[in-house]
Amino acid sequence: MGVIQHALENVPNRTFGYCTDDVSRAFMVVLAYLRLAPSDKTAQRFASTYLAFLQHAQLDDGRFHNFMDYDRRWLDEIGTHDSCGRAIWSLGYGVANAPTQTHRHVCAALLDRSLPTLKSLEYLRSRAYAALGLAHAQSALKEPKYQDALRYLADEIAASYHAHAGDDWNWFEPVMTYDNARLPEALMRAGQVLQAPEYGELGLAAFKFYESVTIENGIHVPIGNDGWYPRGGPRARYVQQPLEACAMVDAALAAFDLTGEPGHVATAELALDWYYGKNSRGITMANGGGCFDGLGEEAVNPNMGAESTLALLSAAYAMAARRSRVLRAVR
Repeated sequence: MGVIQHALENVPNRTFGYCTDDVSRAFMVVLAYLRLAPSDKTAQRFASTYLAFLQHAQLDDGRFHNFMDYDRRWLDEIGTHDSCGRAIWSLGYGVANAPTQTHRHVCAALLDRSLPTLKSLEYLRSRAYAALGLAHAQSALKEPKYQDALRYLADEIAASYHAHAGDDWNWFEPVMTYDNARLPEALMRAGQVLQAPEYGELGLAAFKFYESVTIENGIHVPIGNDGWYPRGGPRARYVQQPLEACAMVDAALAAFDLTGEPGHVATAELALDWYYGKNSRGITMANGGGCFDGLGEEAVNPNMGAESTLALLSAAYAMAARRSRVLRAVR
């Protein structure tokens, strides 16, 4: 059916059932894996399962449910803005990367159905997620409808940057919270796909600022969720969440694709290393194919939920794809 949200250590916790957020992540992860291992039949079946879940989650108006109980009952009338944005992201990624024409067609149909809902996405991250999906779709299909939708979202994200950025704060909000690197990543990808340097330059400036905040002595130190990082205030160092390292990998690779500067690949490597013990606690977060849910100041959260494990896999596959491209280029 899908991916169980939470776990008790490494045992799926069926109490919490499924969510569109995590199935969207899982769909992108399995497609990224299939780019590296296209003949894997098990992964192909997973892709079909996750896409079927997304189709089932979509409402008549193009938005999405998010939470589903283990007995397959939807628990909400409509999902969160973030879950809707992430579903759009995964469908756009599928348009560009699904291994079969049938899957790509289904992704495009569901994505097209969601386009009228974009203006209902009121929050920055939901807009950034949707923009990332549309960047993939537009890169693959060169459709005016995707171009226009992506430009709308990029304008909204850029407007938030201009409203909040200043001499000492090149950022989109007055507080850095969660999944931070997705905001500059979305603008860098939009700038590249739309051939609009104003977006790329703004996204790159924000990324470099974020990099200056979170890279300390060659270690990636994400913003902690115990207080976040308000402008002019102290930044929380814990609890660090695995999704932050994944977002940093992707944003750094977007910066490299935009500029060609190899230092951005080095930043991506540092972010990936966070999972393998190169972090502020020196603790390996990857464990037996999964990932612990949080790096605390006193202890690690021993649970390995879907979000954390999928973040690890996504980051690892992104770097593997990058290395594979380098190997092909030098052969």
